[in-house]
Amino acid sequence: MGQAEQTFLKMHGAGNDFVVLDLRLTSLRVDAALARALADRRTGVGCDQVLSIEPSHRGDAFMRIHNPDGSEAQACGNGTRCVASLLFAENGRDHAVIETRAGLLPSRVVEDGCIQVDMGPAYLDWRDIPLAHEMDSLRLDLSLQPDWGPTLADPCAVGMGNPHAVFFVDDLDAVDLASVGPVLENHALFPEQANIGVVQVLGADALRLRVWERGAGLTRACGSGACAALVAAHRRGKCGRRAHLTLDGGALIIEWRADDGHVLMSGPTATAFSGVLDGSLMDGAVRAGSRPRSRSVA
Repeated sequence: MGQAEQTFLKMHGAGNDFVVLDLRLTSLRVDAALARALADRRTGVGCDQVLSIEPSHRGDAFMRIHNPDGSEAQACGNGTRCVASLLFAENGRDHAVIETRAGLLPSRVVEDGCIQVDMGPAYLDWRDIPLAHEMDSLRLDLSLQPDWGPTLADPCAVGMGNPHAVFFVDDLDAVDLASVGPVLENHALFPEQANIGVVQVLGADALRLRVWERGAGLTRACGSGACAALVAAHRRGKCGRRAHLTLDGGALIIEWRADDGHVLMSGPTATAFSGVLDGSLMDGAVRAGSRPRSRSVA
């Protein structure tokens, strides 16, 4: 007999889209098979990540993040902002703390109704990112010459809960990220794989970014990727500590605080639609307590 029906929301932040399930009042949890089914854009709902809102003893809620391949991610900035917007509407407050596998992420409402999330500190040591062996994260000894497009070389590595490698190019449109992304994501230098960001500097406070996300592929926006891009650009002397980032799906404001090293991300969120998952699809859910082990390579 199939599981009971489950409601969901389809949300996005700067075009980074999510299927959001509120599981706080049920023992159901999402497993890898269900995540893959939900994320499929032809036979499921379709999304960049599946977000499960679960109970938390440390914050207002715990947010579990599944990639389209079923693996779990540690952090998702745009997803955090979307879940925060739901909590604000629910409790009437303008702030919340969301627990993730990357830690506690405080969120609040800022100007123009945008939502800001404190993504925590940027990790720059090779062990913390992590890299496979000791190397200066400011300039990695890594390059790729694709069959078409410019050579990608000399990236900066940043840990934002997820590992990121950030490349700088003169012409972002000339980069075939869909082709080079999976090659770089799985490079031996990244033992947990990596998100691959490509940045074009538009000015002292303006960057353009595209990201290939591990476990998800090419997305219209990536919150942790935007944070990593700003940190990398500032470390390279290409911009200040606060910048406007243009992504394929929208815009984000990123600030890297000097006093504590935390990275703040601000931007809009939106709900596209709500729906009910058929019970047959929910056969991919598991009961809390019988959850299979997940691999943390997202």
